[in-house]
Amino acid sequence: QVQLVESGGGLVQPGGSLRLSCAASGRFSSIGTMGWYRQAPGKEGEWWVASIGPGDTTDYADSVKGRFTISRANAENTVYLQMSNLKPEDTAVYYCFAVATVRIEGRYWGRGTQVTVSS
Repeated sequence: QVQLVESGGGLVQPGGSLRLSCAASGRFSSIGTMGWYRQAPGKEGEWWVASIGPGDTTDYADSVKGRFTISRANAENTVYLQMSNLKPEDTAVYYCFAVATVRIEGRYWGRGTQVTVSS
């Protein structure tokens, strides 16, 4: 119904930058809020990172404010996460989500992309 595919993860040194992308495809009539969660190694559950609404209203977790920037390209159904000044504690699997309407509104998830911040 709705597929989300993340890309852009990898290994980066502390203080470095990475840009994650997530493209949505499938048979949906509309996409609303999109965003990112992350799951750190050895920790249970996913933690919300950032969201962007269909009108480009953004919101960030306190831990990433001033370092991460979320944006979207509506024509391509794609959301981005520009991550700067990365810290070792940012190491995690990053999951993209999108609220999309197929027959009813639902939340859909990508499979995740690994981000490792290490020297």
